[in-house]
Amino acid sequence: MAAAWTPSPAYLERSRLRAFAMKNGHADYASLLRWSTEDLEGFWAATERDLHISWRTPYTHVLDTSRGVPWTTWWTGGRMNYVATALRHDGDRLAVIAEGEEGTVRSLTYRDLSDQVASFASGLRALGVKHGDRVAVFLPLTLECAVAVLAIGAIGAVLIPIFSGYGAEAIAGRLRDAQAKVLVCADGFYRRGKVVAMKETADDAADGAPSIDAVVVVDRVGRAYPKRGRDVPWSDVTHAGAVLDVADTSAEDPFMVIYTSGTTGKPEGAQHVHGGFPLKAAQDLAHCFDLQERDVILWSTDIGWMMGPWLIAGGLMLGATIVLYDGTPDFPDPSRMWSLVERHKVTHLGISPTAIRGLMRYGEEPVRATDRSSLFVLGSTGEPWNPDPWWWYFRNVGESRCPIINYSGGTEVSGGIVGCTTWTPMQPSSFIGPCPGMAADVVDETGRSVRGAVGELVIRKPW
Repeated sequence: MAAAWTPSPAYLERSRLRAFAMKNGHADYASLLRWSTEDLEGFWAATERDLHISWRTPYTHVLDTSRGVPWTTWWTGGRMNYVATALRHDGDRLAVIAEGEEGTVRSLTYRDLSDQVASFASGLRALGVKHGDRVAVFLPLTLECAVAVLAIGAIGAVLIPIFSGYGAEAIAGRLRDAQAKVLVCADGFYRRGKVVAMKETADDAADGAPSIDAVVVVDRVGRAYPKRGRDVPWSDVTHAGAVLDVADTSAEDPFMVIYTSGTTGKPEGAQHVHGGFPLKAAQDLAHCFDLQERDVILWSTDIGWMMGPWLIAGGLMLGATIVLYDGTPDFPDPSRMWSLVERHKVTHLGISPTAIRGLMRYGEEPVRATDRSSLFVLGSTGEPWNPDPWWWYFRNVGESRCPIINYSGGTEVSGGIVGCTTWTPMQPSSFIGPCPGMAADVVDETGRSVRGAVGELVIRKPW
C-alpha cells in the first residue's frame, strides 16, 4: 500500500529527530530506533542534551538497574526541577494563550508566566505547603491552571490533577488516597453557554477528605458560591513581586500522582518524577511531533487526563506557545476548533478520533471557512482510528499536507509507546512503530514475540 503521507524536503530539513539522529551517526529511523533501545545510557544522555535540560547538579549515571529492571532509577546523583527548564526561555516570547468558551482570550509571556508562578508558589508556601506535600488541581484549562501546575512543581510539592467533570465522591477518593493538603478549584466553568458549578463539588469532596487544610478558589465565571472557613481566593494567595525560588529537587523526586480509572474498581495513582514524565513529554513532542521553539500547540484535553500535564510540561520545556481551550469544540458554532487554529496561528493541533467523528457531521464547510495555513502537524491519541475520520482529518483539516502523528501510551507510561514521526512515511489509521527509546514488542501467552498476529503489547527495557 502506498503511503498516505511522505515527508517533503521541507519536513525533512526541519525535522529535529532527523538532525538528532544524524548528529549521533544514524542515517535512518530503523538505525536510530535500534540505538535507542540497545544503548540506553548513550541514547538518553544524548536526548537530555538535545532537550537542553537544566541541571542544578549533573548526574553521574543515566540509569541504575542494580535493584532489577522493574525498579530502575534514573539520572543517578542528578538534581533538577523540570520547572527550571520550562521557565528558562526568552521572557518576551509568548508562553501561554488561554481562550474560554465565552470568547475571553488571555495570554502570558514567559516573563509573565515566571512572575505568576513565583507569586502563586510564594502563596502556597504561606499556606504551609512544603516539599513533598500534595496539592490537587480541579480546574478547567485556564491560565491559572498552568500557573498552578508549575508553581506546585517549583516548590517541590506533588501535583494531583483531577478531571474537571468528576463528581464529589470521585474527587474525594483521590484526595484521600493522595492525602492532599490543598485543593485548587474554580467557582465554575462554561459549557455550551451555560455555567457549570465547581465550587460546591469541591466543597463536598473536601468534606470527605480530612487532609485538606485549604481550598483555593479561582474566580472563573464570577458567580456567588457558598463560603467556607478553609476557602482562600486565588487573588489572596498570590504574592505580587515574589521572586521565583525553584526548589532543589532530585530527578527521582515525585512531581505528580495522576489517577487512572483502574482495573480494580477504584482509582489507581501513578507516581511520576521530575526526571521522568516531564522529560518524556518533551522528548515525544520534540522527536515525534517535531515541536520546536516558537511553534504554537493546541491540544483538546483536560488537566485530569495525562495529555493536560503533558502539554503544559512538555510544551513549555521546549519553548513553544501552548494554547489552552476551556470549552466545547463545536460551540457556539461548528467552526470553533478551526477558528482557534486561525486566530492563534496554531502549528500543532491535537484532537481525539471521537471529537473528529463528532465534528464530521457538520460537513467540510465549517473547516474550509477558516484559514489553517499555519498548521504543520496534526496529532491524535486516546483511542483507535477508523479510516473515514482519519481521512477526513487528513484531507480537510490538514489539507493533505500535514502528517497525523498517531500516539498511544498511557497514564502509567508517562508518554507514548508507539507513534509516528515527521521523518517517516505513514499509512492511514496506523503507527509506524515504537517511539524512540521504547523497546516495545508484541508477545503471545508464552512471552514469545509475534508478528502478523494479535498479542499483548509489552515494553522489554526501562524508559
